[in-house]
Amino acid sequence: MKFLTFVKSRENQGMPPAALMEAITALGVEGTKKGVLVSTGGLMPSAAGATIRLSADGAMAVKDGPFAESREVVGGWAVYDCPSKAEAIQYCKDFLALHHTHWKGWEGEVELRQIMEFPGSSLP
Repeated sequence: MKFLTFVKSRENQGMPPAALMEAITALGVEGTKKGVLVSTGGLMPSAAGATIRLSADGAMAVKDGPFAESREVVGGWAVYDCPSKAEAIQYCKDFLALHHTHWKGWEGEVELRQIMEFPGSSLP
């Protein structure tokens, strides 16, 4: 089963400490060696992004960031291929524990979503 995780937090918490990034890298290497970590990445601040909205009447609107109405924004993601939701949750907990250890005062969350897979599809 594949799972997509989103890391969400307030944007104004600053850059992550180097020790946190080193610990996250080590956790990622471990997950890759075990064959469960498929992909990871971080995102630039929302000011560098945009939202593209489709209305029921077919009209589209583009709004440049930052996304002031959002309390928390997605700052990164990871894709895991785990045999169970419980194992994917444990990876998320391990990731958040690194934040508690290496970035005192940081608050945020990880949203975990199972990826819908279509048998016979050529899409990844």
